[in-house]
Amino acid sequence: MTDDGGTAQDPRLRDYVAWHTAYDDPSSALSARLREVQAQLTTYLEGTAPAAVQVISVCAGEGRDILGVLAQRDDRERVTGALVEIDEAICAVADAEIVALGCAGRIIVRRADAGLLSAYEGLRPADLLLLSGIMGNITADDIRRLIHVARTLCAPGATVLWTRGAQEPDLGPAIRAWFDEAGFERVSVTEQVEGTAMRVGVERLVADPASPLPEEDALQPSGPEGRIFTFYR
Repeated sequence: MTDDGGTAQDPRLRDYVAWHTAYDDPSSALSARLREVQAQLTTYLEGTAPAAVQVISVCAGEGRDILGVLAQRDDRERVTGALVEIDEAICAVADAEIVALGCAGRIIVRRADAGLLSAYEGLRPADLLLLSGIMGNITADDIRRLIHVARTLCAPGATVLWTRGAQEPDLGPAIRAWFDEAGFERVSVTEQVEGTAMRVGVERLVADPASPLPEEDALQPSGPEGRIFTFYR
């Protein structure tokens, strides 16, 4: 069993290399969530074909979600973008898979702290923004800020996929409200992935991505590099 890490009151990062091994068990909750995320990604790609798609994956890990879907598709060359991940060993796994898929040069791994706005400098706005495996590891204030900042990383009409468990406090209703206030409309929500306490949501941007963030201090990235969120576990 892997270390679950700390809490918001007592931060301690888990070993994310070891954490990824749960995906090797098809009966694990992480594997169940992955299958649901991949199903939603497949629906998105089918619905946008044959158009080009720019993707940004925040805290991408090994990229099993998007890369796993692309591995099954003959039109993967229309997908470009970046996987943003901080762990060197995990980045190496993602890089190797990108090469194996023949996507090198079209999809990159950017080794950076995805919680900093500076990590996204120079990336094209995303048609598809992945926020999977983040919201259960950061505070409610950070989630709300992330949702608002996410709009600025998007192209007009972009789709955002997010995940969050129903652990207490269950922030699902609040997260949906925060997407509403940030200018998104709901596409779908799987309230409970079968066999888990996890939910998967899909939102579409209807607001202008270039419109400024609200002046509320709590929504402003902090510091010279623009701190958006911090993992506490």
